[in-house]
Amino acid sequence: MTFDVDLIRKDFPVLGRELPGDRPLIYLDSGNSSQKPTQVIETMRDHLTWHYSNVGRALHALGSESTEAYEAARDKVAAFIGAPSRDEVIFTKNASEGLNLVAYAFQNGTDRFRVGPGDEIVISEMEHHSNIVPWQLLAERTGATLRWFPVTDEGRLDLTDLDELVNERTKIVSVAHQSNVLGTVNSVSPILARARSVGALMMLDASQSVPHQPVDVTELGVDFIAFTGHKMLGPSGIGVLWGRRELLDEMPPFLGGGEMIEAVWMDHSTYAPVPHKFEAGTPPIVEAIGLGAAVDYLNAVGMDAIKAHEKELIQYALDALTEVPTLRVIGPRTAISRGGTVSFTLDGIHPHDVGQILDDVFGIAVRVGHHCARPLHLRFGIPATTRASLYLYNTTAEIDALVRGLHHVQKVFG
Repeated sequence: MTFDVDLIRKDFPVLGRELPGDRPLIYLDSGNSSQKPTQVIETMRDHLTWHYSNVGRALHALGSESTEAYEAARDKVAAFIGAPSRDEVIFTKNASEGLNLVAYAFQNGTDRFRVGPGDEIVISEMEHHSNIVPWQLLAERTGATLRWFPVTDEGRLDLTDLDELVNERTKIVSVAHQSNVLGTVNSVSPILARARSVGALMMLDASQSVPHQPVDVTELGVDFIAFTGHKMLGPSGIGVLWGRRELLDEMPPFLGGGEMIEAVWMDHSTYAPVPHKFEAGTPPIVEAIGLGAAVDYLNAVGMDAIKAHEKELIQYALDALTEVPTLRVIGPRTAISRGGTVSFTLDGIHPHDVGQILDDVFGIAVRVGHHCARPLHLRFGIPATTRASLYLYNTTAEIDALVRGLHHVQKVFG
């Protein structure tokens, strides 16, 4: 598929919607959750209509068709992220569950997956709460110490004290591949090199990177990544944890129940091999199949083309927003090592008011608040921001509309 944004937009029915008051929808909130193309919607509808059955349990025709479609989705995801083995792809309900799964392993696993007093966990100040709270809980339960990389005024990770923060006591480092607030794409290699030198594992929250740029886990070289389907054109209720096979084999099960077992006695159980060891109970079948369809769509467009389109959009947005008086961008001011998300403040105007007026008057959907990254906002001394997040279906005309909307907001509060 040749990248043609006008053609792509036709695949997303909601983008042609008019809101009450004849306001055309301008959707600038894909960092929260992306819209869905017809191809994903129809794939899920078809499976529910003609093929639905539980997976891995039935020998009849529908059971076989459903299982085949579910496992085909796993194959698609594995290829999409360059996983060496399909068995390294674990379906979860979202990225948060994947992050919690790994954190749980460090509380209940073998020596490699066990932390206690004297051990350290390293995250960063720019993390989503999903990559903060699980590690806080782990530290509270085990007596381990939680430490973090600070963030510079420009919105980059401050690696000045990398060798001190990541040391012989460090058991795991878990950071965002791309910030959901700043748009910053973090450099993995220096952190990974230091983690490897001290024997620590490394995890990435890739929820904001996998949908927007080519991600190859073999090239990255990390131990785990987690991401979610609803930000990459797929449905909600489905996410992915990828981990290196030898580590997954060593980790204890996260949830117990059907399908994750090999055999059960009244006094003990043995467990299925990965990935099923981590997929207890009836999984999100149709959601996984929908995610597979989303992967097909992204592959057809091309991840390199999507990345290039978003880079043009974010540079255009950063330039255009300079026209708005008193607007302060929180994060990098250039498109270098940066994704298509821009968060900002307007002097004297609360982000909630900004978002309400943009929606009520112009039909522009942005997100306001701390975006599940409150510590990052505290670091910049602000309670909240307005965030516009871009994707493959957005246009420069929509950015122009945002700028006009922001000028209007300032007049209202003038």
